[in-house]
Formats: sequence, structure tokens, C-alpha cells
Amino acid sequence: MIRILIADDEPMIRAGVRAVLATDPGITVVAEAADGHQAVQLVQRHRPHVAVLDIRMPGTDGIDAAAEIRRTVPATGVVMLTTFGEDEYILRALGEGATGFLIKSGEPEELIAGVRAVADGAAFLSPKVAARVVAHLAADGARAARRSAARARVDALTDRERDVLGFLGGGLSNGQIARRLHLAEGTVKAHVSSILARLGVDNRAAAAVVAHEAGAVAPAPGHRQSHEER
Repeated sequence: MIRILIADDEPMIRAGVRAVLATDPGITVVAEAADGHQAVQLVQRHRPHVAVLDIRMPGTDGIDAAAEIRRTVPATGVVMLTTFGEDEYILRALGEGATGFLIKSGEPEELIAGVRAVADGAAFLSPKVAARVVAHLAADGARAARRSAARARVDALTDRERDVLGFLGGGLSNGQIARRLHLAEGTVKAHVSSILARLGVDNRAAAAVVAHEAGAVAPAPGHRQSHEER
């Protein structure tokens, strides 16, 4: 059973997240918080597998809470809930070790897939979030240079690693990628480790951003189908 904490200052959002997660019999919500400070306290008390945090909350926001959770309860993964227009917050959260990023207006199955991926020690970057991050990074007028640099980094990967990165960038878990490429899940995990090292990034979410910058993400229909296969 995957144990979850939900933190959002809006009760209706918390109720909606709880309702979506309740549709998966393998997931249970063990605690809810209305701000980041309370979220950290409850994570330390309940030790959930995943903390689902709103990125903006009064007092201690989701980013500061993620940093404190990473420091004090590193076994708990963090999924950030964002809305459009919060690009700078997303970039900060990447630096604080959050490994899941979801748009509040996204599909319910994305929330479940993201929680499961992070609980498995992987990461989940909503394609919409990745696209927003890439757009923000390109806003300084250096889009062509960034895209070229990202493509050069991706071109340095092996053919199989590029295949894996494409699905990783689309938000697929190791198991979903393994089924797509007809590989053992352990083999995919090894490829992901190699990809992170070759790209010079710390986690899958950052690797997904590189994939989006390079235009190396697998088509969206494949991503949608993967949820049906799961």
C-alpha cells in the first residue's frame, strides 16, 4: 500500500486529490496539511511514501517544505502540484529535489501515475509542466542555443538510451518504458542511471526537461496508451 500525504491550503483541492487517489486500491491517504510547515511535521510523524504538495501555500510554501522533507525524511518522495504561470517556482522546486510535477488541471490518471512513479523511486514530469519549463528557459532569447546544446547532449547517448529518454520525457515509469521497449525493468533502470550521468543531471525530472528542450520526447499518444497498459 502506497501511503500519501496531501498538502494544499484549499480544502476543495485536497478533497479532489484525495478522491482521485481513492480510485486506486493500492493508495491510501494517511494525512492532510493546510500549509508547508504542517506538511513537514506530518511527514516526520507518518513517514508516507509520497508527499503531494501545492507549490504555493501561506507561510512555508511547498518548495521550502520539499527541501525540509528531503533533509529530514529523504525516503519520502515529493510530488508538486502547480498551475500555469508558476514556471519560476517549478525551477526552484527542481533544485530542491522534488521528483514529481503535475498540473492541477491535468488528467486524474496523471496524478495516480505520478504518485506511483515517485513511490517506486522514479520521477514523473507532466509533459505540460516540462513544456512550460522549456518555454521559460527559452524566454531569455537564447532558445536556439539551448535547443542546440540539449540536442548535442542527447546525441551523445546511445540509440537505446535515446529511446528510453524519449519515453522518460513523456512521463513514463521504468515499468511502462520496459513494456514499450520489450526490455527487463532492471535494464531500463540501468539505462536511466547512465542517461543521468551522461546528461550531467541529478534526477529524472531534470532529464525530462533536457528531452523536451532537445525535442526528443516520445509522442503524446504513446504516453496516453501507457496508462491504459498499466
